[in-house]
Amino acid sequence: MLLLKDIVPAAQNNIDTKFILLEKGRVTTEGQNKTCLALVADETAAVHFQLWGDECDAFETGDIINLTSGIFSYQRNSLVLRAGKRGKVEKVGEFTMAYVETPNMSEIRWIPDPNNSKKYIQDSVISLHSRIFPPMP
Repeated sequence: MLLLKDIVPAAQNNIDTKFILLEKGRVTTEGQNKTCLALVADETAAVHFQLWGDECDAFETGDIINLTSGIFSYQRNSLVLRAGKRGKVEKVGEFTMAYVETPNMSEIRWIPDPNNSKKYIQDSVISLHSRIFPPMP
């Protein structure tokens, strides 16, 4: 299992992790597909998670989700974690998981690694918190 603080942008489906769903945005329709952006977290970091189709209705705030073969990549100029075509998401529990909301891995600027053009490294923090899901007062 990969911790959220350790994920990096990549073009391959290789992320196996577990997190709690903290907040769900509104459902939108893109062509024939429903999508929904969510804020998820584990005990090390938070990230934006893209739900597709039936996933939008299948998961609610407080659900603990296991992601197998996920991908962390750009979706319309924003970094999001998602199952992709080969990944799988599954509810494995509710409410009983420690988490933090910072850092938000989707709010970090990533640049190509000067030593390996196939990898990315953190350049700077855009925002400590999610700008899409601002922290509760």
